[in-house]
Amino acid sequence: MKPCQKCEQQNPDDARFCSQCGVLFEEETAPPGDMPAEQAAEPSTEPSVPPILDEQQLWRAFIGPNADRYLEQFRKFTGSGEPRFALTWHWPAFLFDPFLWFLYRKMYLYAAVYAIGPVLSAYFTGDLTVGVVWRIMAGASANYIYYWHVREHLAAIKEQGSQSGRAQEQSLKDLGGVQPYVVWVGVALHIIMLAVLIKAIQEGPTEGGKFPPLKPAAPRSRASLES
Repeated sequence: MKPCQKCEQQNPDDARFCSQCGVLFEEETAPPGDMPAEQAAEPSTEPSVPPILDEQQLWRAFIGPNADRYLEQFRKFTGSGEPRFALTWHWPAFLFDPFLWFLYRKMYLYAAVYAIGPVLSAYFTGDLTVGVVWRIMAGASANYIYYWHVREHLAAIKEQGSQSGRAQEQSLKDLGGVQPYVVWVGVALHIIMLAVLIKAIQEGPTEGGKFPPLKPAAPRSRASLES
C-alpha cells in the first residue's frame, strides 16, 4: 500500500490515482541498470507500420468476413493447376437479390448487370418468373466470379511492389472486404417488396389476372337475414 501525498489515504501499490482525492501519483522510474534491455531503450514516438502480408494473408485480408469458407470454395477452381470453372453453389447470391450480394462484395459491374438484367428480361418476355433464372445463374457462378475478382485485384496490389505495408493495407481496405450498409438496403427493399405483395393479395384478382381493389360486400336486407 502507498499513501497519498495530499490526503494520506492508503492506496494499492499499482494505483495511478488516489481513491479519495483523485490526485495523480508520480510514476516511479527504476534506474536504467535495473530495467530489462528492451525497456531501457526510449520508446519510439513513430506510429507502428503494418507489415507487408504474405500470399495467404493477402487473400484472407481481401476477402474479410467468411474468408475460410470462400478459400475452401476457391480450391475447387485450382485443383488441377490452372484455374478452371467448377460447379459450386452460393446460397446468399441465390436467396437474396444477386444485385445486393455483388454490391456487398464490391463487384460493381456484376451488381449493375444483375440489377438491370432481370428487369429487362421481365419487360421483354412479360414473365416475372424470369427473375428465378437469374437467381439460379448467380447461385451457380457467384463463387467463381468472386474468385477471379479477388485474384485480379490482388495481382494489381502485388504489382505495386514498392508500396509500404500501410499503402498495402489501404489498398486492401478500398478494394476488398464488404460494404455493411448494403445489408440495411437489402432489409429495406425486402420490407417494401413484402408490403407490395401483401397489398396485391388483399386486392384480389380481376380480368386478365390482375388484382383490383376489394369492394365492400353489399349490405343484406332484413328479410334475407330473417329467412
